[in-house]
Amino acid sequence: MLQPGLIYFLQKKVEEKDSARVYGSGLVDVLSTPAMIAFMEKTCLELVEPYLEPGYGTVGSEVHVKHLKPTPIGNTIYCRAELIEVAGKKLTFQVEVNDSKGKVGEGTHVRYIIHTQSFMEKLNPSN
Repeated sequence: MLQPGLIYFLQKKVEEKDSARVYGSGLVDVLSTPAMIAFMEKTCLELVEPYLEPGYGTVGSEVHVKHLKPTPIGNTIYCRAELIEVAGKKLTFQVEVNDSKGKVGEGTHVRYIIHTQSFMEKLNPSN
């Protein structure tokens, strides 16, 4: 059952594809803000997936984060996600990313529970 207080951890090695230079969000080879946010979202997604009924998923809706310091390519980052609020289909998470030298980023993320087939059918203009 989805309830506040659920916590999940994920780690990954920062690769060149995660860099600001490759993302186009900067000119240096460090963890880009978009890659950090994607990692936060993935951690939240994986936290709730085991609690969803078959045919259901979640989509990201809001991200409020601060990117606090650079992380070089090759370093490992760790994300901690905590589900802090469940309001119907709306799920709010507290997220934090760290590397070996401390906090890289922090903030909140909102996801909504969706019925995957119905959600995708809304994208088809013939329906």
